Amino acid sequence: MAELLIGQTLRFEGNPTTEGPGAARHSARGGVLIEGGRIAAVGEADDLRRAHPDARVTDHGDALISAGFIDAHVHYPQTAMIASWGKRLIDWLNSYTFPEEMRFADPAYAAAIAKTYFNLTLANGTTTVCSYCTIHPESVEAFFAEAERRGVRAYAGKTCMDRNAPEGLRDTPQSAYDDSRHLRDRWHGVGRLNYVVTPRFSPTSTEAQLEAMGALWSESPGCLMQTHLSEQTDEVAWVRSLFPDARDYLDTYERFGLVGPGALFGHAIYLEPREHARLKEADASLIHCPTSNTFIGSGLFDMDGMTRGGYRVGLATDTGGGSSFSMLRTMAAAYEVAQLRHRALHPAELWWLATQGSARALRADDRIGNLAPGMEADIVVIDLASTPAIAQRAARARDIWEAVFPTIMMGDDRAVKAVLVGGRPA
Repeated sequence: MAELLIGQTLRFEGNPTTEGPGAARHSARGGVLIEGGRIAAVGEADDLRRAHPDARVTDHGDALISAGFIDAHVHYPQTAMIASWGKRLIDWLNSYTFPEEMRFADPAYAAAIAKTYFNLTLANGTTTVCSYCTIHPESVEAFFAEAERRGVRAYAGKTCMDRNAPEGLRDTPQSAYDDSRHLRDRWHGVGRLNYVVTPRFSPTSTEAQLEAMGALWSESPGCLMQTHLSEQTDEVAWVRSLFPDARDYLDTYERFGLVGPGALFGHAIYLEPREHARLKEADASLIHCPTSNTFIGSGLFDMDGMTRGGYRVGLATDTGGGSSFSMLRTMAAAYEVAQLRHRALHPAELWWLATQGSARALRADDRIGNLAPGMEADIVVIDLASTPAIAQRAARARDIWEAVFPTIMMGDDRAVKAVLVGGRPA
């Protein structure tokens, strides 16, 4: 039976970061018709009721119905050590991340964390994530098995590292290639799952391993590639010392075939002019991780420059370097970071980045990230008066954006009234 969701609806017919807020479409009393796990129609509630009198109706009143949030860069193995105090990137990896990731050789531990991770993300209205796993194939198996069980669209890959990491977290160029290829063949395209070729970043991969990852990616049509780029100044200097012949940080990937359409570069804060030009030419995606960038003291992403330049830009929590599983909190942090660069992002831009923008970065905006006929029915329903502080501010709103913005800035999982994954309650 078809199901009709009624409430306020928010969808996009364009990109607000380049076209302005008019690219968004809001209905104060809209409806979303779901059939067979997909969106069949979007329109005014009364019109859809008349056209589909047999549909089961769920009326969410004044709550906002939107596409589910999409988190384009996460580290699910860091779930248990999120909000670990007081380190910059390299020390933080050595003190917290690497010791925790060594535990994922244990399939039971990996499965337990995967379950916890999806509990937390779905509770926050996130219906798609793109995750790094660890070097252990067991970590990938656990992630994809849990994602398949829940029916979510998910992206992930085995993290590959063969230097500058503890012995228990190093593989080799050959084992990285073999394990990744096996996991790709095992999981890519199963249900709503997508394999991602995943060298962690240049400092933890030799040239031989980066070459192997480039070869694998070239042999994996339809797969994305994810890594890190120019997150901190000391990291950039480290890369320069490790690759003295490279033109810049991006060149450490480019020379091995790891720059192109479908490449996802997390952070991308300290880019040289050549890197800017090459990323644009390659149509690669840049993933903004604002809570991580402020928590670890990395720097301020140039959202204004990137969106005006026409780059593909996604938004992400970067948990556990990021300090929240909530994409609402991530939108708020993106607003704050942009303010420090003298640009006030409009609520329409923030919401687009957390939904269709991230879907576009993952090259999946034809399937997820918007309310439109034919899209997969991954939906979040947001209470725009979820706390007394938010409610009293929203009550004074003169338009939908003044109603939404308090939830962006102050909202958390209490704002998430309902979540549907493939049309089914999560």
